Amino acid sequence: MVRDGFYYGAGFATAGVGFMLAHQPYFAAPMFVLGAFCSYFFRDPERDVPEGPVAVSPADGKVVAVRPEGHCQRRVSIFLNIFDVHVNRTPIAGTITEVKYRKGRFLVASKEKASVENEQNTVVVEGNGTRVVFKQIAGLIARRIVFTKKPGDRVAAGERVGLIKFGSRVDVMFGPEWDIVVSEGMRVAAGSSILARRNHTTPLMQSSAHVETLEPVACQG
Repeated sequence: MVRDGFYYGAGFATAGVGFMLAHQPYFAAPMFVLGAFCSYFFRDPERDVPEGPVAVSPADGKVVAVRPEGHCQRRVSIFLNIFDVHVNRTPIAGTITEVKYRKGRFLVASKEKASVENEQNTVVVEGNGTRVVFKQIAGLIARRIVFTKKPGDRVAAGERVGLIKFGSRVDVMFGPEWDIVVSEGMRVAAGSSILARRNHTTPLMQSSAHVETLEPVACQG
């Protein structure tokens, strides 16, 4: 379980005990239920990370979009409901070269415009000749994005890097060197489900020193 689960669970349980001591069981029961739910929500199961030239899902949830993003990129969007595991993981092994947090709205995360308008944290990971960008996006209920790494940190594929508290969305952007293997409607698991496989296309990458706005890389030629 994520440490936050203990804090939330203990807080609600303490409130429940307080109501019980005050002889108000009708108020105590919801506190115990909420405490149990927090323990469930903040679960953090181990995952078997597949090997090879693949990119794994950074989040549990349902694929709600697979579509072009800018020039020469494809975006995979994953919606997390309140019953999904909310621990986020890195799609590929490499170095985190950019982290950029942006304030925004708190629209329903399953909606397409949430990718652009909602509050979000954008992360760039570069390694083995490729570059993958993923975004932790807040939703209607989720108002807290947690990211535990910083630029320059080395990460393994499927390594835990943060979480989004309560319903949310994660977008992943792939360049032309990746073949997407998921489709809309599929359910995926963080760290174990494969989103894309490397092909033989030459990657179109910018060095981290030039990724100031985190915009998609333009096609050449």
